[in-house]
Amino acid sequence: MKAWDAIVIGGGHNGLVNACYLQRAGLDVLVVEKNDWVGGAATSRELTPGFLYSNCSYVCSLFRPEIMRDLELPRFGLQVISYEGGAVFTRDGDYLANYRDHDAHRREFARFSRRDAEAYDRYARDVTRQCRFIQPLLMRTAPDPTSLRPRDLGELLYLGKKFAGLSAEEMALTLRFWTMSISDFLDEYFETDVIKANFALSGIIGTALGPMSPGTAYVLLHHYMGEVDGSVGAWGYARGGMGAVTKALAASFQASGGTIRTGAEVDHVLVRRGKAKGVILADGEEIHGKLVVSNADVKRTFLKLVEEKELPDIFLRRVRNFKIRGSSGKVNIALDSLPEFPALPKDSPVYRGDMHFTDSMERMERAYDDWKAGRWSADPFLDMVIPTTLDPTMAPPGKHFMSCFVQYAPPKVNGRDWTDADRDGFAESVISQITEYSPGLRDRIVHMEVRTPREIEAEVGLTEGNIFQGELTFDQLLFNRPVPGYAQYRSPVGGLYICGSSTHPGGGVMGAPGRNAAAEILRDLAKPIHHMSPAHDVI
Repeated sequence: MKAWDAIVIGGGHNGLVNACYLQRAGLDVLVVEKNDWVGGAATSRELTPGFLYSNCSYVCSLFRPEIMRDLELPRFGLQVISYEGGAVFTRDGDYLANYRDHDAHRREFARFSRRDAEAYDRYARDVTRQCRFIQPLLMRTAPDPTSLRPRDLGELLYLGKKFAGLSAEEMALTLRFWTMSISDFLDEYFETDVIKANFALSGIIGTALGPMSPGTAYVLLHHYMGEVDGSVGAWGYARGGMGAVTKALAASFQASGGTIRTGAEVDHVLVRRGKAKGVILADGEEIHGKLVVSNADVKRTFLKLVEEKELPDIFLRRVRNFKIRGSSGKVNIALDSLPEFPALPKDSPVYRGDMHFTDSMERMERAYDDWKAGRWSADPFLDMVIPTTLDPTMAPPGKHFMSCFVQYAPPKVNGRDWTDADRDGFAESVISQITEYSPGLRDRIVHMEVRTPREIEAEVGLTEGNIFQGELTFDQLLFNRPVPGYAQYRSPVGGLYICGSSTHPGGGVMGAPGRNAAAEILRDLAKPIHHMSPAHDVI
């Protein structure tokens, strides 16, 4: 029976990135995926004739350009189109627009507050400084602070030098920034509710925290570290939906000689004498491999795919305590025409970006209060985009696809599992909010797909529907992600690695966990990594 050099569990983007790098290093790699398609949370699917849905992840920015170049993804069809605008609608019938042009952006802020317009440059400067500090760490393995190995000591020295390069004031601000709430952080720059709400969204998306929760300032930074065409912090659409990212990765992998098997759900990892020797599929088939890499989250990997007897008790306890809390859902809508928003000028660039309907920090926090009480938010926070305004390939001529990312949706409703009636109520809360600002929306709806944490976990395999495979709080970052002592993509089982977003540097369609895990695997195999580019600096 053939023994593969490496078996990658899960055809999500990190699994495919990992497989690409291993295959290009000369290994014979197999990717096994339980669904009949690859992509994980980054998929494009036609669920109603003519409309292509980005089912889960819906916008692109965090994906590392270094990986894009290494794996030649544009050659395999990946194209990212930048947002041209965006808006936050206010309850009094006005809106705060976002523009790509910096000066136009400032003038829009001045329409609400001259003081906030002046503060915008200071805010942008300070956030960029934080990006410069953290971004190079995304593509480096987090050091083990308890280790005396030369590489770990070297990485700790690297961190120390970066920190020592800051002034005393910058050191204090950096430490404070990593632990403070996005609400407190924005209060230091801005006075206007809608302007603060505009920036706060990046501090809560995908996390089970509210804007007033400590640690959400870092979540904002996590979302700011991406780029589109060299524009740091910019967001855009992958042409053809987010499945275009994983489609390009799969094509790159197969062009290098890699093999993908879909419809192949893994039941458990085959472990013999403390070492991973392959996987057993749900139908009983044994597939042998010299090493196994799991793209599943840390809980699914070690609490479901590996037998408890193979793992140390303290490791299991820490995995069980790792915070993976579902907090969001998704509503995908096919429309027979472009919706109208009476507050917006016709043909405004604002349509070609993300729109929000929560115009104050208090409303965001109240939405979070519902989550804490075990309910979906009655007045949810929506990140709504209409990708077809820039990418007409996703719908028939004249028709449109609308994607709504929704906060907050608990993993269980009042302590019980979601029902179809709950799902319908959740969807109604979304549609009701949009129709307050776009009265004709309901009449334009052709088809709708609703995904609560129940659907996200069942299809994509994300525990509790958590899109980051674990909270991005300070206690779960760097050498603590996923658990202390195992933050370098290895596990207590020899030859079993993890490469998903539960590992450093965290979630989002970034690719860095998969790439970094591949680097560690190749080091263990004494294989060269010269085909892997280091992180570039933030300008």
